[in-house]
Amino acid sequence: MPSYGTSMKCTDPNLLLLKATSQATLLCLDQCLGVLRTQHMSAPHHHPSQPVTSVSGNRLGSSSPSLRARTAPHSPTPGSSQAHPLSSITGQSVASFTSGPSVCQESGEGPGSTNSCSSSLASVNSTTTPPLTLLSRTGNSENESEVSDEEEGVGGEGEPEEVGDGQRSVIMHIISQLRLGMDLTRVTLPTFILERRSLLEMFADFLGHPDYFMRIGDAQSPEERMQEVVKWYLTSIHVGRNGSVAKKPYNPIIGEVFHCSWKVPRDNTLATEGEDAPEGRTDSKKYITIKFSAEQVSHHPPVSAFFFECPEKQLSINAHIWTKSKFMGMSVGVNLVGDITVVLGKVQESYSLAMPSAYARSILTEPWVELGGRVNISSPESGCQAFIIFHTKPFYGGKLHRVTAEVKDSDTATLMRVQGEWDGLMEFSYANGSQEVLDVNDIPMVCAKRVRPLSQQSPNESRRLWLDVSVALARGDVDTATSHKRALEEQQRKDERERAACNLTFPTRLFSSPTPDHWVYNHLPPYAFVSCPPPTPQGQ
Repeated sequence: MPSYGTSMKCTDPNLLLLKATSQATLLCLDQCLGVLRTQHMSAPHHHPSQPVTSVSGNRLGSSSPSLRARTAPHSPTPGSSQAHPLSSITGQSVASFTSGPSVCQESGEGPGSTNSCSSSLASVNSTTTPPLTLLSRTGNSENESEVSDEEEGVGGEGEPEEVGDGQRSVIMHIISQLRLGMDLTRVTLPTFILERRSLLEMFADFLGHPDYFMRIGDAQSPEERMQEVVKWYLTSIHVGRNGSVAKKPYNPIIGEVFHCSWKVPRDNTLATEGEDAPEGRTDSKKYITIKFSAEQVSHHPPVSAFFFECPEKQLSINAHIWTKSKFMGMSVGVNLVGDITVVLGKVQESYSLAMPSAYARSILTEPWVELGGRVNISSPESGCQAFIIFHTKPFYGGKLHRVTAEVKDSDTATLMRVQGEWDGLMEFSYANGSQEVLDVNDIPMVCAKRVRPLSQQSPNESRRLWLDVSVALARGDVDTATSHKRALEEQQRKDERERAACNLTFPTRLFSSPTPDHWVYNHLPPYAFVSCPPPTPQGQ
């Protein structure tokens, strides 16, 4: 339909509402049909005078996540809670452990040149930004100029603002141009939906609870280490959420980098906010240091690579993530494709894992986020495995943000089961009959990430690169923010065209690609060799 003129236009609110509700109606009818089929198939197996319930098992008490009332506008009624989350999947008692294959069933949604061109090819800044000077690093050397994140006034996380009526009309205009299943990678989204930080910085949230990460290195057996990996993974998921409204981080510019670190108190007690180590050195008797480096290594497809290391524990994470997003009518789905490898060097064990899909729901009203899909964690050296399912809320009943998991040893015997909500209470049940209830909202933040002041950052570091956009968004000046954002993106496209004309690839600095779909940190410590092939120098 036309976008202008006197007749009905493609941006007509009533037409857009009809389009959205029609899609939602078809989805609801399909889900209703599925519910009816399920009820029809299960009816002959139960006495008509008895209610249909799952096989009896241990039920949680009043502190169960299934009994927790929610106040968010998009939450289901507390009374709609179903049977014990794990029992509904396994059909057995939570405390009953048997060997054999996983019984979890997925119910969520799936998802260096010197020629004449080189002078401008690495630039990622607008005309108002100083020329690009990439940060020179040999490894991840300690930088005592870093300050606690609470002290940094610009950039970083900010409380998301809700979408206003005028902004919603812009979203509706964009939606009118989209088709179901359409790839959103190349779609320019409005600036006001952006969160004031880069995706590279968001990946640092993997260590929102660094003390849980370090416990992997303290565990004594392969089975205990796999359990600690799962516990760290599940307690890290919620850290990246800021507020109830879904916001999108900045798409990193190719060549953009982000560095930070954590100083974790050895006694795991809360550190004083903004506390620094003694001037000129890190007091190793008080802190254990973890470092993080990330780089945007590709534009199309958009691939981010990052590396964590804790030298004292000989722990590291080498990862690369490719974000793929698609339009789903009333929601947007984001698949995080790639590889994440955790390595514990002192016992030469590695753990391969992935990320669940994310869904931005209710994009026309109050956007909110849920996770869905199955994540498998495996250790080829020990044979231990973990199976985690992030359940999306079904149309009929169910709960938001539900997660279930199982950990199995090399003989497929179940070591641990988890059920609950990844943004709230989770119950961990162990093979010896013990249980542990953990509320992720009550986990103390033992330390904040530390970032160098803006004045000491390289022009291509995330917070400095996006500074003008972040400042404008912070004061509500969307037009200025959009102008700065467009300048960065246009410079990136210009540099990309020049590289293509010279048949050059972008010279990444922190990561190399030994194989087409694998990125490895250039400064791997000696203990991080397991499952990480040595990087191949660029151009060879």
